[in-house]
Amino acid sequence: MSWSSPYFSQDEMRCQCGCGADGMHSEFMDRLTSLRADWGQPMTVTSGYRCTQHPVEAKKIASGRNPGAHASGRAADIAIQGEDAYNFLCAALGHGFTGIGIQQKGSARFIHLDDLTTDDGFPRPTIWSY
Repeated sequence: MSWSSPYFSQDEMRCQCGCGADGMHSEFMDRLTSLRADWGQPMTVTSGYRCTQHPVEAKKIASGRNPGAHASGRAADIAIQGEDAYNFLCAALGHGFTGIGIQQKGSARFIHLDDLTTDDGFPRPTIWSY
């Protein structure tokens, strides 16, 4: 899928398992780019696309589950914490993200965003914590 963004590089959105696949969905990237423009400050992506061989997705498949939102190319995890996380979450809700995961403990603090729907096989809209 072809996409471009003034804020995100294809390298940072590629699968990190070593395959280097870029499966990001262009409509999701447009939504993420719009959020970044409104947010007005850098967003550090800790996970973008994940192929089915990526360890996180492979573990899901091995346990009989379907691959997660990242394998659809319509999800990203953004490193953020504290007051910024709260303000970022408020901004993200206004951009139509339907899946929001919150990890705000430990050293790897982030917010997961996706724009999947129930038609994609995911219960949406929803919010969860890790």
